[in-house]
Amino acid sequence: MTTALKLHRISVSETDNNCYLLAAGDEGLLIDAADDPDALLAMAEEAGVSITMVLTTHRHADHVRALPDVLARTGATHLTSFLDSPALPADADVELEQGDVIEFAGHELPVAILRGHTPGGACVAAEIDGVVNLFVGDSLFPGGVGKTESESDFARLFNDVKSRLFDVYPDEAIVRPGHGKSTTLGAERPHLDEWWARRW
Repeated sequence: MTTALKLHRISVSETDNNCYLLAAGDEGLLIDAADDPDALLAMAEEAGVSITMVLTTHRHADHVRALPDVLARTGATHLTSFLDSPALPADADVELEQGDVIEFAGHELPVAILRGHTPGGACVAAEIDGVVNLFVGDSLFPGGVGKTESESDFARLFNDVKSRLFDVYPDEAIVRPGHGKSTTLGAERPHLDEWWARRW
């Protein structure tokens, strides 16, 4: 019988980076080894798991400062988007593409690639206590999509977030961003037209 997923989270560094840990049985999937490797390993120990996988959501430096250290200390498998992997400080063991599924501790976690904040961030979906949780990196926040550098990047990110998240998952799905507070797709859905009109 598959053990249910449990979620743990800490915030690290001066940029308030959320680091999430999915725990099942004695295995842990860490989402973003952003900083403070000792704190990340302590979170896993407190959860009673060993980190066997690390998912890097995207290439920005504030999300990967502890990555080489955590991988070296755990021997975990490193997963990330094929579009962002060339710029990371640690090689990817698995390069993820749109529509891939991560097999973790008997669970299947669907992957969406969200382009625009970086060449391609990885979002993973996990059902926890009967509710879908979307770990979106910096591609979606309460009040809008992540920062982009051009109108074409904004359009690409908006369209990916809409078609690959809002058009796929229900309103109760919880959005867990790389910084700050969580939200739900239902809370943000009424504002999509407003985001498109304002271009951020």
